[in-house]
Amino acid sequence: MKLKVVELFGGIGAFRKALINLKIPYKVIDYVEIDKNCVKSYNKLYQENFKPKSVVDYELPNEEVDILIHGSPCQDFSSIGKNKGGKENTNTRSSLLFKTIQIIKYAKYKPKWIIWENVVNVLSSNHLKVFCSYLNYLKNLGYETKYQVLNAKDFGIPQNRERIFAISFLGQNIFDFDKLDKKEMKNISYFLEDKVDDKYIVKQKSMLSHLVNQGYKSKFKGKLKIIKDFCYTISTKQMRVPNAGIVDLGNGKYRYLTERECFRLMGFTDDDFNKLREIYQEKENTTSSILYKQVGNSIIVDVLEAILKQILLL
Repeated sequence: MKLKVVELFGGIGAFRKALINLKIPYKVIDYVEIDKNCVKSYNKLYQENFKPKSVVDYELPNEEVDILIHGSPCQDFSSIGKNKGGKENTNTRSSLLFKTIQIIKYAKYKPKWIIWENVVNVLSSNHLKVFCSYLNYLKNLGYETKYQVLNAKDFGIPQNRERIFAISFLGQNIFDFDKLDKKEMKNISYFLEDKVDDKYIVKQKSMLSHLVNQGYKSKFKGKLKIIKDFCYTISTKQMRVPNAGIVDLGNGKYRYLTERECFRLMGFTDDDFNKLREIYQEKENTTSSILYKQVGNSIIVDVLEAILKQILLL
């Protein structure tokens, strides 16, 4: 039997990658993503031919679905975003969360499992009502939800990346987060490249002065940490706002994480990255904002693997 899957806000297909890694027989019933570059990347990685489309006015196909995953936009929930929130009918990107509710509500066959991933800030006082509203809608549709904040560091990946995962089941939910298969974190040295182009060297004076003079009132307002055993949360603009941290090269020199390193730290392989490099070819003195954005918006593959293992045991 093949696991029947629908990916909403599908990005570059982290969930599909987890299925492949676990060698689980599956069928992607549908993949929905509006970003044309993400769709292009997804098609390249998985030899598909999907077209960009929105969740707005989308309807599930009239066939049974085992798992629906939706990593709806986090920008308006994020503490580094504009904090517009995701309240229903406010037309923010994060409010698209409730489009998924509508899709499920009017589906002929409701998915057995629903997986939702988002930033931890959704549990803050500013956004908790939205999250509770999401849970109540699902409860009214017959779903029981369990949720927990998971950190990539607990699943072998040296990235301090916390995300909330909500696992909903149509009926009594016996999913148990405490039984997730966790792994010892690998040292980040296994993920870093040996030779890196000079274009990744930190040259912004505001960043350098911030590093050298910690008490100095620098123009750089972002977070800036030195990577040691692990990096920090990989975001979408690593060169402008390197939240993941920077690598100390010694002699007062530092560098950003490369696009390839970021893909490795999200659970993708070099083979995956090489396929995408065929589309977004490397340019002299220029990094790829598209690749940084795609990987920063993705989900840790290794965490999804642990969740899938638990679901398949139930």
